[in-house]
Amino acid sequence: MAARGCGVPDTSSALLTVAEMAEADRLTIARGTPGFVLMHNAGAAVAAAIQARWTPCHVAVLCGPGGNGGDGFVIARILSEAGYDVWVALHGDRAALKGDPALHAALWPGEMLPLGPDVLQHADLIVDAIFGAGLSRKIDGIVAETLRQAANSGVPIVAVDVPSGLFGDTGDAPGAAPACLTVTFFRQKPGHLLLPGRAVCGALEVAEIGIADTVLADIAPQTFENTPALWHHALKQPTSAAHKYTRGHALLWGGYPMTGAARLAARATARMGAGLVTVAVPAIAMPIYAASLLSIMVAPIEHAADLQALLDDKRISALLIGPGAGVAPETAARVLAMLATGRPIVLDADVFAVFRDSPSELFAAIAGPCVMTPHEGEFARVFHSTGSKLERARAAARTSGAVMVLKGADTVIAAPDGRAAINANAPPFLATAGAGDVLSGMILGLLTQGLPPFEAACAAVWLHGAAAASFGHGLIAEDLADLLPKTLQSLDSYINGGQS
Repeated sequence: MAARGCGVPDTSSALLTVAEMAEADRLTIARGTPGFVLMHNAGAAVAAAIQARWTPCHVAVLCGPGGNGGDGFVIARILSEAGYDVWVALHGDRAALKGDPALHAALWPGEMLPLGPDVLQHADLIVDAIFGAGLSRKIDGIVAETLRQAANSGVPIVAVDVPSGLFGDTGDAPGAAPACLTVTFFRQKPGHLLLPGRAVCGALEVAEIGIADTVLADIAPQTFENTPALWHHALKQPTSAAHKYTRGHALLWGGYPMTGAARLAARATARMGAGLVTVAVPAIAMPIYAASLLSIMVAPIEHAADLQALLDDKRISALLIGPGAGVAPETAARVLAMLATGRPIVLDADVFAVFRDSPSELFAAIAGPCVMTPHEGEFARVFHSTGSKLERARAAARTSGAVMVLKGADTVIAAPDGRAAINANAPPFLATAGAGDVLSGMILGLLTQGLPPFEAACAAVWLHGAAAASFGHGLIAEDLADLLPKTLQSLDSYINGGQS
């Protein structure tokens, strides 16, 4: 099989932690661009975004004592010069301003009001430049009162870098006033995509302010937004000499009496391009599966030896167990038998219930590439990590040795080597029974064709969201597999159009 494209993924989808963004600033300054200029460029970018959306109006610019406040002074000055009626409210003492923020504050010709709810009166637009992404405590006092008033006023809010109160690394946002527009700089941060942070950012615009992409070589970011830029180079497509076995043979376990989940997964596996798909099922369930899976083979299993005979077939490329598998000792035995082959495998659903009392046994049995796809409830059964969703997924990947797909509206994909991606394209229509089973089948389909587990998981999660978005209202899980051909075709246009 031939890969589409070549090389390694670019850094256009990189997400920077607060510390990494500070390092990007430091490197840029060390290479000759003054911090004063970077701050001007940041403020000018926000001002330009405002001018592109709002005609001159009454603007309250809320400034804090740090870098965000410095950006705010630049915004205020530029908008004022452009004919907007602008006033500035400062949190803290002007005399306490230091460095570049103090220099830009000195260029503001107007007065500075003390920050408080009263400064919002008569405003048609509020600029939130109080605190940046580095904040790690809950907002209180006069700032909290002002932000509550801003949120309740109905006046549009433009946030500088992040809405004040949003933690850039975790997405926590206690006390943040939801913005209709957030302008950040150079690269997004994890908190822009993780919930609840994403929900308070509104439209997100990333502005270039004079930081060169070359700094990323020094920073070596390990977190990315899940876009095709991250994984399209790894996708496979058949060559002219391809046949069904060169596209791979997928094997998944189909349970009984719950048969729908595995059938959904099997069809998704085939639609993702696997050359052959076999579902191993208890013999009693064979008529149910065979009647509904016309292009998918069904293998009846009477005894454990029957499954082992299938697993001994060297033509089997990748495996899946979990959807509808049943919470029983027999499921645990099947999982361990599949893992013992060392072939790429997807573990989902009932696997996490079966091993809830012995997760270390499960982790120790992983002998090859493995992807786990728990939702939050399933995750909690076998993992006990704490922190943000990103931190928990990373910790679980390290502990288990598997690529972790921690599902949700902000699905996080994490690899044992530290790489992680946050998905942001999932529409609410995916909140429907069986959608997760389809996702597991999609990952299996890509593993079957030889994709590495991290890239397979990222690609499947993004395509899952894109397929659902193309359908919209009324989506049910059965629709998803049949949406994949057009979604895959549109992916070529997406990539060739230079989007990420």
